[in-house]
Amino acid sequence: MRYRPFGPTGAAVSALTLSLGIDNIAHGPVAACELIYAALEAGINSYRLETADPVLAEIVGHSLQHIDRKLVTVSLALGRGDGRRGSDRDFSAEGMTGAIDRALNVSRLGWIDMVLLEEPADDELPQSSLNALKALRATNRVRLLGVSGDGEVMDAYVSTGAFDVLVTPFNLNSGWQVRSRLRDARERDMAIFAYDYFPSALDTDKKAATLDKPVRKGLFGFGSGGGRSRNDPLADVGTFAFLHRTPNWSAEAICLAYDLTDPSICSIVVQANDAERLNALALVPERDMPPGLAAQIEMARVACAGSVAA
Repeated sequence: MRYRPFGPTGAAVSALTLSLGIDNIAHGPVAACELIYAALEAGINSYRLETADPVLAEIVGHSLQHIDRKLVTVSLALGRGDGRRGSDRDFSAEGMTGAIDRALNVSRLGWIDMVLLEEPADDELPQSSLNALKALRATNRVRLLGVSGDGEVMDAYVSTGAFDVLVTPFNLNSGWQVRSRLRDARERDMAIFAYDYFPSALDTDKKAATLDKPVRKGLFGFGSGGGRSRNDPLADVGTFAFLHRTPNWSAEAICLAYDLTDPSICSIVVQANDAERLNALALVPERDMPPGLAAQIEMARVACAGSVAA
């Protein structure tokens, strides 16, 4: 595992962050603990709790109890409910401080490194809630405040300067809006975490070969008006088909490796339900992409962007 500077904190965070949610505790606390132990053995020191579910917080705290607390980073997502009251969104000062207090009490972690607000709408986060979180940060029960999600509202929250961390989807086909958001966050010295590195639009050979590919029409608007045959070895040049055709590399591994080439990203958020998948992902930061692959990615990005613009 490789490690990167964690924004302005001076700490080091693993290139991968393990995201933990309800699915991870569905098979019982023992299985969930074993997954966290496997992550620790793989060198992962960053963990994201997808909800404020007290059971999840207790399992994470129990699994990390023998580790020097300063060596691990734990983030808590707020806005999805806490598992006890369903999935109701709650960005009130009382709701968020209550969720943080419960998570800290059952986990015995001492503090939460990052509190991440799950894409609050522009009218969902009152100033009183932000003030309450800042008060928790002042007492060191919470170290950093962050926002997580996609959409134009994220640009507004980045521009406020009130947050320390941005968690955003980012992949090799991300558009200029996302890349602009990353640049703005860097300029404000925000720590950046990325997720959705392997979007569903690229998870099969067929989808990767046809993503945003324009359909050529014939003279009367039917069928193909030329172009290469599907049997032509150059038919998929300029598409993302190579993701599924690169020897010794899976499409997911390539997408993950691509995100890791961006030095401004502190860590990539990954999900795994078993140690085998987790260990496979943990090997990617140690690998370098094959020669020429970066050029193929840029060719496909430009081609897809051009077809969208057309």
